[in-house]
Amino acid sequence: MLDQAMAALAAAGGAAVVQAAGTDMWTGLRKSVASWFGRGDEQRERAELERLDQAANELDTAEGAGAEQVRIRQQAAWQVRIETLLESLDEAGRARASEELRALLTQHARYGEVSVGDGGQAVVGNVTIFADHGSAAAWNMGNVTLGNPPQPGPQQG
Repeated sequence: MLDQAMAALAAAGGAAVVQAAGTDMWTGLRKSVASWFGRGDEQRERAELERLDQAANELDTAEGAGAEQVRIRQQAAWQVRIETLLESLDEAGRARASEELRALLTQHARYGEVSVGDGGQAVVGNVTIFADHGSAAAWNMGNVTLGNPPQPGPQQG
């Protein structure tokens, strides 16, 4: 059984595979993930490349309400695959593989990406919000709202 940190790392790996599929990030992440799974075995690496391509194809062809179910299933499947590999290693191998996976995910992190869903946005990287020449900008974070202050009325100015 993996500790929480390794389980979280496996979850991040599964999410990264699903998020990268069909994007410019896919080629690099695909190769790195296959190499990580292959652990130096070229035949195993080729098999992982095929699995990754099948996953990407399934994600790419999913439509409508079923698309989210495919995303969830693929993310869980890759998380389990990562967990299974980590569990199969001895303590030293598990620590080394975890560090390699962490470095891989950091290398392929999608900085500056924005995703939008019902009721919110997720941004990876820095966010700059500004208002210029009478325009307004606001960002809502739960019960906190950032934005332009009201203009002073005649009694205030």
